[in-house]
Amino acid sequence: MLRDRLITLLTEAVNKAQKDGKLPAVVLPEITIERPQNAEHGDYASNLPLKLARLVKNNPMSIAGELVALLPPAEEIESAVATPPGFINFTLKNDWLSRQVDSILKDSEFFGNSKLGQGKKVQVEFVSINPTGPIHVGHGRGAILGSTLANVLSASGHKVEKEYYFNDAGNQMDIFKRSLYARYLQSLGEKAEVPENGYHGSYMVDLAKEIVAEYGDKFRKLDEAEAIKQLGEIGIGKIKDKIREDLAQLRVEYDVWFREQSLYENGQYDKVMQLLRKGGYIAEKEGATWFVSTSLGEDKDNVVVRSNSAPTYFATDIAYHYNKFLERKFDKVIDIWGADHQGHVPRMKAVATALGIEPERLQIIIHQLVTLKRGGELVRVSKRTGDLITLEEVMDEVGVDACRFFFLARSATSQMDFDLELAKKQSQDNPVYYVQYAHARIASIMRLADEKKIDYSDGDVSLLKTQPELTLIRKLLSLPELIEMISVTSEPHHLAYYAQDLATVFHAFYKDCRVVTDDAAMTKARLKLVMATKTVLAKTLHLMGMTAPDRM
Repeated sequence: MLRDRLITLLTEAVNKAQKDGKLPAVVLPEITIERPQNAEHGDYASNLPLKLARLVKNNPMSIAGELVALLPPAEEIESAVATPPGFINFTLKNDWLSRQVDSILKDSEFFGNSKLGQGKKVQVEFVSINPTGPIHVGHGRGAILGSTLANVLSASGHKVEKEYYFNDAGNQMDIFKRSLYARYLQSLGEKAEVPENGYHGSYMVDLAKEIVAEYGDKFRKLDEAEAIKQLGEIGIGKIKDKIREDLAQLRVEYDVWFREQSLYENGQYDKVMQLLRKGGYIAEKEGATWFVSTSLGEDKDNVVVRSNSAPTYFATDIAYHYNKFLERKFDKVIDIWGADHQGHVPRMKAVATALGIEPERLQIIIHQLVTLKRGGELVRVSKRTGDLITLEEVMDEVGVDACRFFFLARSATSQMDFDLELAKKQSQDNPVYYVQYAHARIASIMRLADEKKIDYSDGDVSLLKTQPELTLIRKLLSLPELIEMISVTSEPHHLAYYAQDLATVFHAFYKDCRVVTDDAAMTKARLKLVMATKTVLAKTLHLMGMTAPDRM
C-alpha cells in the first residue's frame, strides 16, 4: 500500500532529523496520509509538520523543509514539496504510474485485496426482521449495506460470517399466529376477527388461502390453542421461506440463519441472566426484573423480564450477544439496524461492558429511512395490494442491479430518496446505467481487439504518458485504499461514488485517446490500460453485488 510506504519514508526522515539534532527527541505523532482535494497539490499530502510543530514549538514550514530534505529516495516519488501552512505534498512519477498497469493485470480480480484484517473473525448481522411478513423496501437498504460491507471486509483479510437473526419467539409471534388463524377461518367461510393489534396486511389473506389449498380444513377440527400453534408454525415457515427467496433474488446470501428460540432451547438465556445477576447487574423491582444500566452510566435501567415473566426483546438480545462474543468468540460484531432501533444502541453497549466485552468490539450501524418516488411524486403504497411496497415489487420493476446501487448510494446515516423512474432510465442520468455502460464499452473495445487478432500481452506500458492515461491510472490505483478505508469506517457507500468517478474518468480517456489505431505499439499499451480498467471496474461492481455486463 503506497500510503504505508509514504509513512515509512516520513518516519525515516523524522528519525534522521532527531539523530542529527534538527528535531528534538519527541514521541512521533500518528502520521496520516491524505489525498489533496486539488490535484495540482500532488497525489498525497501529510500534515505531520503541523503536528510536530505543536510538540516541539517550532515553525511548521521550517519542519516541513527539514523533512523534505531528509526524505530517502523512492522509486515512486517524483517530488516532495513543503507547502504552507505546513504540509508535505508528494507527486508520483509518471513512469512508476504507468508500470502499475502491469501490476493490476497480474493481480487480476485480486487487485485491491489486503491483509489488513489479519484473519480476525467478524460477524455481520443484518436485516433480521420478524418472520411476520414480507420484506419491505426499507429492509432492502440494510440488506445491501450488510452484504456489501461483508464483501469488502472479506477482501481486506477478515474472516467474515454473515448472519440473519429470526425473531421467532415472543409476543409478536403469538399475535401473528392468532392473526393467521382468523384469516384461515375466514378463508373457510367462517366469521372471525383479526386481533386489533394483529397483522392486517393482504399478504395474510393470501397466506391463509395458500394453507387452505394445501391442508384444507384440517386445523378447524383441532382445539383452538393447538390449531393456532400448528397453523402459526406453518405460517412462520412460509414467511421465512419467502424472506430467504427475496434476499436470494437480491443476491444477499447468509452463512447462518439463527433462531431466537434456540437461545432458550440451548440455555444461553439462562446462562447470561445468571452471569449478570452474579455481577450485580440484575435487580428485582416494581414486579419486574431489570438490567441495572445506571450502574454503567446509562440514564435509566431497562426491563429484561416483565411482570408476567415474559422476557423482553432486550433480554433475548443480551443472550444473543452473549452467544456471539463469549460462545462463538467473534473478534468483532457489526449489527445493522433500522432507524427505529436508535434508542437500543446505548443499552447494548452497556451490556457489552457488563459481560466484560470491550464496547468497541460491538459496532451498531443505524440506517435511515427510504422514500420511494416515481419522478417527483411520492409513492406510498403498493398498486397491487394497497399495502406497503415490498422489496420484491421494487426488484421486479427496476432490476436487482439498480436496487443494489441505489440502496448503497447514500451513507447509512442519510435519509434517501429512491426514484423508480430514474432507476429504469437507460441514459447517463441513471448512475447505474452510466457505470455499467463504461464496462460494456470496455468489453466492446476488447472484442474489437480480439476480432483484429491483436495480442497485447507484450504491450509497453511506458508509452502511457498523456494526462488522460495517467489520470485513469491514478483512479485505478485508489481502489486498494478505498477497500481499506471502508473496512475501517464501515461506510460502503463510497464504492458507489468511486464507481461513478471511475466511469467518468474512463469515458474522458475514451474521448481523448483512441485505443485501437494504426500505431501498433500504442494500441497494445492502451489495450493493457483498458483491460486494467475493466478489471478494476468489474471488481468494484462485484463488491457491490452487481453484475458487470459486456453488452448493453
